[in-house]
Amino acid sequence: MASSRINPPADAVSAMTEFSSRIEKVSISGIREVFEAAGEDAINLGLGQPDFPTPDHARQAAIEAIETGAVDAYTSNKGTIELREAIAAKHDRDNGFSVDQEDIIATAGGSEALHIALEAHVDSGDEVIYPDPGFVSYEALTHIAGGEPRPVSLREDLTMAPEAVEDAITDDTAAFVVNSPANPTGAVQSEADMRAFARIAEEHDVLCISDEVYEPFVFDGEHHSPMSFTDSGNVVVVNACSKAYSMTGWRLGWVTGASDRIERMLRAHQYGQACAAAPSQYAAEAALTGPQDHTVEMREAFEERRDLVVEELESMGLDVPTPKGAFYVMPRVPEGWVDEVIDRGVVVVPGEAFGEGGAGHARISYAASMETLEEALEIMREATEAVR
Repeated sequence: MASSRINPPADAVSAMTEFSSRIEKVSISGIREVFEAAGEDAINLGLGQPDFPTPDHARQAAIEAIETGAVDAYTSNKGTIELREAIAAKHDRDNGFSVDQEDIIATAGGSEALHIALEAHVDSGDEVIYPDPGFVSYEALTHIAGGEPRPVSLREDLTMAPEAVEDAITDDTAAFVVNSPANPTGAVQSEADMRAFARIAEEHDVLCISDEVYEPFVFDGEHHSPMSFTDSGNVVVVNACSKAYSMTGWRLGWVTGASDRIERMLRAHQYGQACAAAPSQYAAEAALTGPQDHTVEMREAFEERRDLVVEELESMGLDVPTPKGAFYVMPRVPEGWVDEVIDRGVVVVPGEAFGEGGAGHARISYAASMETLEEALEIMREATEAVR
């Protein structure tokens, strides 16, 4: 019997295999490329993932919810009321601003929160301003939303200057992104900077997206949110349990902002995600409402590691802007340094993976044990000597 499969004409096949121009502008993250290319025995200082376990009380809350069947159905699109109340209480407790639980959406990690914030506010051709070097998702998600990326260079200490943002704003600007503590730089914006960003959002009537995922890990100074300094409704805050509670695999984040903005973001979230995974929601609620000593322990450990890494890199003769938060350091390195370090078995990420402004830098994650870091730093010392 002849095959019933119909072979389409060649011109139809060509049309069928075309892809959207938006997705063609996006490539696989340079972080992942380096990670995938590394050998099995390599010391991985490339991924931004705490080397601590998820708090036991958060795990147990998920287990109990699974065993009782509480996770067997969809939750509200925005997330359970209890989780959203816990998030609202966290902002009251830690951040100096209040939000209603109705103005919160629980998302599949901070990544989805960023995605729906941009999808809801960026039209084709709209510009999005963000730090360079900056988190790889800012450029990619801008392209996916149909927008035009507008990276701005950073100060010598790798913070983003409010005046640089203000100078970059045009009639086509839809939003600008603030990230503090920052990935990949570890930089922390000052209170004065955050007040200025809030003013800029208000005076220019553009959206400020404040990415605060690394919020608990500030070693020098304090974390400030631009949401604390305005009631204009032009700031939305993205946060997550991923770093604060070592829950990267649980994929639980959130976004909060003015009611009309949340309603638009909910439209994108509802059709793309429906709701965040229910077990993760129960774990996040427990993490947010339970003891916070686990997060304090991580911050203390990261600060100790930061001090070791900065001291050792500086002793190699490298120029190292001291990170005030997160768990990354971004030294300026000689040409060939990154390749030499990777060839010797330590995974670091070339700075250009985070934008043109990252050229001549390397991002090193110190979310690893002191013993591992000491071994890696000795290899870096050998690599530094080899390229000079």
